[in-house]
Amino acid sequence: MAPVAITPISPPSPTLDDTSKLTKAGTQTILSETVSNSSPAVADLDASKLIFTPNLNPKSVPAPNSPEVWSQNYTTDHMLTARWTEQSGWEAPEIRPYGPLSIMPTASVLHYATECFEGLKAYRGADGKARLFRPDRNARRFLQSATRISLPGFPPEEFLKLLKKFVGTEAPKWIPEPGQFIYIRPTMIATAPALGVQKPREALLYIMMVLFPPLDEPSPAAAVPKSLPAPSTQTPTQETKRPAAGMRLLASSHDMIRAWPGGFGNAKVGANYGPSLVAQGEARSRGYDQILWLFGDECFVTEAGGSNFFVLWKTPEGRLELVTAPLGDGVILEGVTRASVLDLVRRTRPDIDVVERKFTMQELLKAADEGRLLEAFGAGTAFFIAPCSDIHFRGVDLVLPLGKGVLADFAMGIKKTLKDIMYGNEQHEWGVVVEEEKL
Repeated sequence: MAPVAITPISPPSPTLDDTSKLTKAGTQTILSETVSNSSPAVADLDASKLIFTPNLNPKSVPAPNSPEVWSQNYTTDHMLTARWTEQSGWEAPEIRPYGPLSIMPTASVLHYATECFEGLKAYRGADGKARLFRPDRNARRFLQSATRISLPGFPPEEFLKLLKKFVGTEAPKWIPEPGQFIYIRPTMIATAPALGVQKPREALLYIMMVLFPPLDEPSPAAAVPKSLPAPSTQTPTQETKRPAAGMRLLASSHDMIRAWPGGFGNAKVGANYGPSLVAQGEARSRGYDQILWLFGDECFVTEAGGSNFFVLWKTPEGRLELVTAPLGDGVILEGVTRASVLDLVRRTRPDIDVVERKFTMQELLKAADEGRLLEAFGAGTAFFIAPCSDIHFRGVDLVLPLGKGVLADFAMGIKKTLKDIMYGNEQHEWGVVVEEEKL
């Protein structure tokens, strides 16, 4: 059969020499249609249609730090669900008793990883109010992740209304005391019962809440500063030394890559996490907490486990610089905590240059050798702000000042400031109060 010439539709597609632009163009088109509601033929997600079905067999609330909490499997009484079909769009969402989902063995999610999720927390503040932290960012990222794998779009503001309603229903019982929090996991899966690599025709959005232990607790000997202090450059003394309690990182090997340019590392999809578990298991077996993911022969530093990674150092010219890997090429997840760290430091520390750029392990090693490496830390929802004590990089042990007994004052100052917002000690637009309902 002779080749057939294909006339491009208007506007023309991006050139074929940049396949990442094809994906970005398609994703952006779908996102713009979702936001502008330019495809009203099927029903949008609508929070006003929410149905509530109470759980008639409620659970008891376990004690803090109990085995149930540490199992990270103890959920609240309810979950929120919303079903979508290609023919009809979104059905009425429902808050209903937590329980098993019913899907067929041929469901797309089980074969083609058509699944995405989010992670955030609800906090009980010192003033007794329940709060979410910048949930609008989670809503937008959830939509972007869904769009990346052809799951259905939704108005982010409607998702936020549902999220707040769900939190308002569960928070009075499950985070009753100031200082408590609970983890929230919104998820979307493709459920159409048919094999074949194709765009999902049915989907289920659900939100559940799980009790989590405080994974970010520092060593009891660690002092928590009241603000963002100048980073310490002192030599460890008897007063500053303490057992190293920071995160220990094992740099990934040359044949293990988490994400790549033009890929989907910037989407929070399950396909990013399963393949990383082999490396994670190796790290744990060798006494490390997380993998420090590197990319390319240059050994560009990308992320630490499931967290964004930051380094505070002095430049060769003597300037303080906070550096983290950049967005834009599909490798780095746009973390909510990451954005908050960047925003906070830019607003409050004019003496620090905030830089988003590619940097390598060789730069870290050189800075350490020259005494310019001050701190490094991971930033994410689960572990929050986690200072790093040491990194093993292909036979070389890089010990940071924290591993030598110098407190990570800068990272801990950021942590305290953000925590004050989350728990209402500081009134801030990032801390979103949720209206609660007594059942």
